[in-house]
Amino acid sequence: MSALEPCDADVAEAPGPRAVHDDTKGSLLDPAHRALSIGIVSVVLLIAFEATAVGTAMPVAARELNGVSVYAFAFSAYFTTSLFGMVLAGQWSDRKGPLASLTTGITAFAAGLLLSGTAGSMWQFILGRAVQGLGGGLVIVALYVIVSRAYDEHLRPAIMAAFAASWVVPSVVGPLAAGTITEHLGWRWVFVGIPALVVFPLALALPAIRRTASGPADAQAPVAPWDRRRIVLALAISAGAGLLQYAGQELSWLSLLPAAAGVALLVPAIRGLLPRGTCRAARGLPSVILLRGIAAGSFIAAESFVPLMLVTQRGLSVTLAGLSLAVGGLTWALGSWIQSRPWTEPYRERLVVLGMILVALAIAAAPSVLITAVPVWVVAVAWAFGCLGMGAVIASTSVLLMKLSPREEAGANSAALQISDGLSNVLLLAVGGAAFAALGGGAVGHAATSHAATGSHPAAFAAVFLPMAGVAAVGAWVAARMGEGGTVRA
Repeated sequence: MSALEPCDADVAEAPGPRAVHDDTKGSLLDPAHRALSIGIVSVVLLIAFEATAVGTAMPVAARELNGVSVYAFAFSAYFTTSLFGMVLAGQWSDRKGPLASLTTGITAFAAGLLLSGTAGSMWQFILGRAVQGLGGGLVIVALYVIVSRAYDEHLRPAIMAAFAASWVVPSVVGPLAAGTITEHLGWRWVFVGIPALVVFPLALALPAIRRTASGPADAQAPVAPWDRRRIVLALAISAGAGLLQYAGQELSWLSLLPAAAGVALLVPAIRGLLPRGTCRAARGLPSVILLRGIAAGSFIAAESFVPLMLVTQRGLSVTLAGLSLAVGGLTWALGSWIQSRPWTEPYRERLVVLGMILVALAIAAAPSVLITAVPVWVVAVAWAFGCLGMGAVIASTSVLLMKLSPREEAGANSAALQISDGLSNVLLLAVGGAAFAALGGGAVGHAATSHAATGSHPAAFAAVFLPMAGVAAVGAWVAARMGEGGTVRA
């Protein structure tokens, strides 16, 4: 999954005057929440379908555009620009409400898909993914501003589980539909066709959002000014991540220059946007935020290469390669549902540790199919268990963040969680992409739509999966440090 469950926005958590609040009553489908719940879950459904469908078509697009050597850019460009979109949307929603951020984000999301779908070169394709990522960052934050205003604390685990459940149908139907379209009509139709799906969720969600979560959080308070420092830091973190990704793909001595510039931009930006102690896994909130990045980054970096590995090394069609990950949508939802049960609350930290162990084992098991004697269904089984762990981890980190954050710091801490998620995706994709290219990964994929395996450069894939399994294993240690440790100011 490329669109992981994000958390609240860079806004104060205090609800607006129209929010519904009752600590003991209500449900996601009661009269006060029904239209809103269906609307925002439908938006997540669109994001989920895009992620699964585009991931399936990506190997063919990269091959036809002669861009396999920069394959990781197609994923990291999305996450790079979404970092800026997240901070921008947080302040925009705080000042004017989430409605404008949501509609602008969906428009940019659709425009990016159209730009990629009509691309004549790999760099135009990547540009489209960047525009799409900006829109995705705006949408994700706006959705969680809505959640923070319109749902009581006891309903939030349930709405997160609903978000995860919305991945189930796209995970099964998306790869099959995208693979069939790619094989019979061409990969471009996967990108060009998805924007048509924007209309339904937007039309369903907007009236409910206007009633429950539009406008600033406090209509009587003066409009807060833009925090220019955070905007500058957001630009710096996006630019720095992009420079590191570029340097990782170039693999020359001259690439040290953009790498150094990227680090120079990232270090102060990370220090300014994440809580103190995050990088050293300080107990409590910093460990929660660090773990979110470790889990998301290691899993996404590995998952991005699964379809390409199955197509080029084992000769699967793009449809079968995509379907190998389909069951993961169901187990992801199951993991998220398990964490939402009241009886799991006393064991939440242990559940997260177990989840990270499952993620590490799944990533480590995936490259076993590079050995021809290993059946390809091993990947599907391994990924099912990995997604089970991710479902529990991603939802639980959101719940723990709210638990450890004072109300007056919930917005900044939630933004930090989201930044950790997106930044780690970019950085670990950069590392994985550099290792892939260094070991000859650019030479694979010339028969990406063939049913015969190429058998070339399996080490390039192993160099992606095995280090990411190690990163996920470190995440299990970080998860053990998430218990009581107090709160840390962002």
